[in-house]
Amino acid sequence: MTRIFVDGAAGTTGLQIRERLAGRHDVETIVLPEAQRKDAAARRDALNAADIVVLCLPDDAAREAVALIDNDHTRVIDASTAHRVAPGWVYGFPEVSGRDAVAAAKRVSNPGCYSTGFIALVAPLVKAGLVPAEAALTCNAVSGYSGGGKSMIAEFEEGGPPTAWRSYALKLNHKHVPEMRERSGLKVAPIFAPAVVNLFSGMVVEVPLHLSALPGRPTAAAMRDALAAHYAGSPIVRVVPDYDEGTLAIERLAGTDQLDLFVFGDGADNQVRLVAALDNLGKGAAGAAVQSLNLMAGLPETESLRL
Repeated sequence: MTRIFVDGAAGTTGLQIRERLAGRHDVETIVLPEAQRKDAAARRDALNAADIVVLCLPDDAAREAVALIDNDHTRVIDASTAHRVAPGWVYGFPEVSGRDAVAAAKRVSNPGCYSTGFIALVAPLVKAGLVPAEAALTCNAVSGYSGGGKSMIAEFEEGGPPTAWRSYALKLNHKHVPEMRERSGLKVAPIFAPAVVNLFSGMVVEVPLHLSALPGRPTAAAMRDALAAHYAGSPIVRVVPDYDEGTLAIERLAGTDQLDLFVFGDGADNQVRLVAALDNLGKGAAGAAVQSLNLMAGLPETESLRL
């Protein structure tokens, strides 16, 4: 039986992971008593006793936790930003990095929530040659406030009437941009314009494109077909072929670990909107970590996922 330790289990992502693992008989979860949760010696023991550790910590604390592991058998999934472009770490997006690569990895970096939507749309199109690596892309995205962790949750739920919509990262330095560029195979960092709304969870990520500005002028159908081919057979990522409604709700996949992809064209193949819908706490965080954990433990990929 695989022994799991979630370091930072009291945080939003940690709680979500613990909920997904609860009641499973194929893994054993190491749980520290509340009094020992921040005790360095107790944490070191738990980190080294586990077969797989999931780090749900701030970046510096995640680096420190990795340094506390002094054996050659404990494997790590890091949900922080600390190792998402670090050498030697496998990116925890099995549909893009490869299931075999994640399954065999000693160190896995869990993707950022926004990054998941962007990379899911762009990486297969770059690989297929439909979007050049040199393309200068723009990404617009909106998330539920739970993506901001405990402080933002408290602000929205306890601090009085909050704004309904808030744009941020106005200095163009969001922490997800490096992985969005590198893991998509791009040579140019995208312009990233994220926003948060007064909704607990859910996410929509969009990449608009002028097809006439791309080499070979690919069609919307070609992009949809390339995405469908890349994700064929995936139990988690779906390319939606026929979506005739005039709107797309941010809540579409809230509460699930799924990821839906869309290609909306103008009918003349001049412009497209590539759109991803997911839950920032699901495929954007806890669901992704559990998916990688299952693969690393040699268990069914979708075990205890919310599909």
